[in-house]
Amino acid sequence: MSPTQTPTDPVTLHPGDERYRAVIERRFNKRFVSRPDRIHVVHGTDQVIAALDEAVNSGMRVAVTSGGHCLEGFVSDPDVRVIIDVSPMKGIYFDPDMRAIAVEAGVTVGEAFQTLFDTWGTVIPLGEYPGIGMGGHVVGGAFGFLCRQLGLAADYLYGVEVVIVDENGRAQCVVATRDANDPNRDLWWAHTGAGGGNYGVVTRYWFRGPDADGLDPSAALPRAPESITTFRAEWNWSRIDRPAFQRLLANHGAWHEGNSGADSPNTSLWTLLIVHRRQLGKIVFRAVSKAGDAAERQIDECFTACVHGVPAPDAHERSRLAWLEFALNPFPDLFAMPPSGVRTKVKDAMLKRRFTDDQIGVAYDYLTSDTHDVVGGMLGLASYGGRVNSVAPSATAASQRGSIFDTACTAGWLDPVDDAKNLAWVRAFYQDLFKTTGGVPVPGEAYDGALINHPDTDFADPSWNASGVPWSTLYYQNNYPRLQRIKARWDPNNVFRHPLSIRAT
Repeated sequence: MSPTQTPTDPVTLHPGDERYRAVIERRFNKRFVSRPDRIHVVHGTDQVIAALDEAVNSGMRVAVTSGGHCLEGFVSDPDVRVIIDVSPMKGIYFDPDMRAIAVEAGVTVGEAFQTLFDTWGTVIPLGEYPGIGMGGHVVGGAFGFLCRQLGLAADYLYGVEVVIVDENGRAQCVVATRDANDPNRDLWWAHTGAGGGNYGVVTRYWFRGPDADGLDPSAALPRAPESITTFRAEWNWSRIDRPAFQRLLANHGAWHEGNSGADSPNTSLWTLLIVHRRQLGKIVFRAVSKAGDAAERQIDECFTACVHGVPAPDAHERSRLAWLEFALNPFPDLFAMPPSGVRTKVKDAMLKRRFTDDQIGVAYDYLTSDTHDVVGGMLGLASYGGRVNSVAPSATAASQRGSIFDTACTAGWLDPVDDAKNLAWVRAFYQDLFKTTGGVPVPGEAYDGALINHPDTDFADPSWNASGVPWSTLYYQNNYPRLQRIKARWDPNNVFRHPLSIRAT
């Protein structure tokens, strides 16, 4: 039991309580609204067990929330009658018995970055947005701007504490580690990339490097970067015609094809190219380098290669920041949200190669055409690969180990009345991008499927997935049968489920 756990009952919230409303409104994607009968706000593992026992004994569908950033309505599902909110579970400490750093499920990415750095000078390669909750983030693999140099957060997962429901309908706490002789090891493996809502309620993670095994907490994880150098360039669409757009995306893709191997000297560089719809007016290239004094040269060489034959940007800026200053507020303009939140649809894909010229042409048409009455649409390409690709696809549940990009077609809007046109645009855009493989990124020579941390229920809909390849293969590839067997063992009654949850064998 960590110092933050208490033996008292969970706080139970009902409709009409302002605290209930606060939990409901914390969701990122405002397209989905939940109205559960009650919310259990828990502060420790014992409280999770009590809340889960009550829900199961009452026959009530249950879901779990930590940071509230699920892109689909897995928690905000009308069938969910009980939500267990683990966000108060904020403990971060060194566990000498595990020889690892323990992080409870309610900790956010930003809180983890800050405590790890302030206490031990270390880091876990977590996601870009500081507000994401660790509970659902790590179990999906978790990548961010450190992944090319350090790998996935799940690659540092030594152990996990999960409250499961056994065949008799009783909640119990299970600890699973990566130790070869651990009888629960398969449950640990499932939490290295299978996504949340499948096996139980994650209450705690333990992190240490693959080769770390001592009692010095400062040696359990990688050292945090000494500094971060950032670069941002932007073009107004008025200066980018079709040939220039074609060159920019082809150059950008070619650089990543040549610089995304695990042995590349440029794994310390991460880039993000965001192409907004022309109505919004901007194409933005960002770079983040951990190369210290060599960072400016590294960024300049990459950017020069990417913009060869392309008009010079309208503006650019560069800065060098302390690690924590950057990590706690990485891209203020990118992550800024309107007060009422946003309605969104994100369609993710992993690329092993750059987009073809035909795909770049498709992107140009969808991002510039005046026939689409959509403003908040965009295409994003985030660097991947490097050390991520040094791990075998079967070593963790995260099977995407050959990619150079995580790309996404995204629509964002405010008014519910605009749902239909925005959804139609982003779905058609994505389907046309991947039209040669049935509208989805079928794993093969060019694509590596998609990440379950960016779930898309369209993959399970033959209207949008005409490939004949099931959604489970797109997310898990050859790892899915093993995940099914683990599901049958640890959640035999299918208590934890959602539209893209693991189905038992």
